[in-house]
Amino acid sequence: MYLIIGNIFSLFAALCVAVSVLKKSKSDLILWQLWSILLSGFSCLALMAYAALITCIMDLIRNALAYKNKLDFRMTVLLVILCIIFGWWINNLGLIGILAIIASSSYTIFMHITKDEQQMRWALVFNQTLWLIHDSYIQAYPAAATALILGTWTAIQIYRNRKKST
Repeated sequence: MYLIIGNIFSLFAALCVAVSVLKKSKSDLILWQLWSILLSGFSCLALMAYAALITCIMDLIRNALAYKNKLDFRMTVLLVILCIIFGWWINNLGLIGILAIIASSSYTIFMHITKDEQQMRWALVFNQTLWLIHDSYIQAYPAAATALILGTWTAIQIYRNRKKST
């Protein structure tokens, strides 16, 4: 039953992150990812991926601050440290749980250091690759499939945008 519930939340989270990459502005991208993170948190709870649940909580705070343009250096560092400490402490999946911590921490840092949508897309490709591995392991199949499709599609969009700018 928990597997079904987790996958239902995973499906809706995957749809939100897919919509996010279609957005032109960073704030719209972040807003849709906020919804995705919330739904992913419920999926992680149902699928007993506790380090990923902690990262979702930190990511919710991060995206809310980024959406309001209040993600400063001090808050970025604090969120990364809290994510690593609490994620490591509650991790019940070994290396797989650590992938969630790396995905969240690196994306948090990247959200702070860039304003460029193209660079955010590169960060999303890296992030989705880590989540693909994690979600496959915890059997969050809609999220894993979407991470694969989204990561590939985003990489293609990066290539197309690069080609247009040259």
